[in-house]
Amino acid sequence: MLSRFRKFKEGFKKNTPTFQKAFDRVFAGARLDSSALDTLEETLYEADFGVETVEEIMEAIQSAYKADKSLRQASAAQIGATVLSNVLEGAEGKLDLGSHAPEVIALVGVNGSGKTTTTAKLGYRFQKEGYNPILGACDTFRAAANEQIKHWSERLNIELVASQHGADASAVAFDAYAAAQSRSLNPLILDTAGRLHTKENLMKELEKFNRVLKKKDANAPHHSWLVVDGSLGSNSIEQAKVFNKSFPLTGLIITKLDGTSRGGALVGIYRALKLPIYFVGLGEEPDDLQPFSIENYSQAIFGVSTNETPND
Repeated sequence: MLSRFRKFKEGFKKNTPTFQKAFDRVFAGARLDSSALDTLEETLYEADFGVETVEEIMEAIQSAYKADKSLRQASAAQIGATVLSNVLEGAEGKLDLGSHAPEVIALVGVNGSGKTTTTAKLGYRFQKEGYNPILGACDTFRAAANEQIKHWSERLNIELVASQHGADASAVAFDAYAAAQSRSLNPLILDTAGRLHTKENLMKELEKFNRVLKKKDANAPHHSWLVVDGSLGSNSIEQAKVFNKSFPLTGLIITKLDGTSRGGALVGIYRALKLPIYFVGLGEEPDDLQPFSIENYSQAIFGVSTNETPND
């Protein structure tokens, strides 16, 4: 079993060399030159860290080099990781599943963001932590969604409430809540249909979904998480803003960070909305959904070398 930090390192293994090459160029000679700094700055922008974060990283590295012309590559990478850690202060989502019976987690997002597999992976994680989760297959619009989540629930031996293709998604959520309550299962994780954030009629369906759940519990859903495809980069920020208006969000899950060169997108999303990040997707396997760690993310994305795991 890989440690959490190793998971982050492995997940970013296709990403960090891009950064490392940029750092190598910057510190290849005796002194900094404008060409090398431009390369580094361009690399950071391409990773979608956003203007503010890039400027902060660049300023910190330049200041350190002016103070010490013998600054090493590893030190520069650590400076970048430290800046990211400061920017992301408060970004780690802390989850309490003991307040409600059942605790309802609703996952929303656009098509292709990975909601259905993330629903199953969350169930797997909570199961490993000693809970008895139940899944609600509320993506009734996509023909393959029911089969996909049924496959996952059988593979992972997790309870599932589903209906036929085209059924009322809010009714499925209602039934799933009733099943969780009667069987003393917790948490209830609801997969919803993917929808374009620009389609007003589809966003209104989320509002109905919300109203129906509140008939069971005035505070439900207790957690409303936007599942964001990390490879989309800064485009995901606008998604988050629009979803937040129709379906007030309480947190984020960033998927598909493994291998993407745009792993900085989550920084921009956090800066824009200040929503906590609960989990990140770093691969296809059930345990590749990892709790978000500022330290692990910052050090892994900059390829900081360490003999020990920063955060197991």
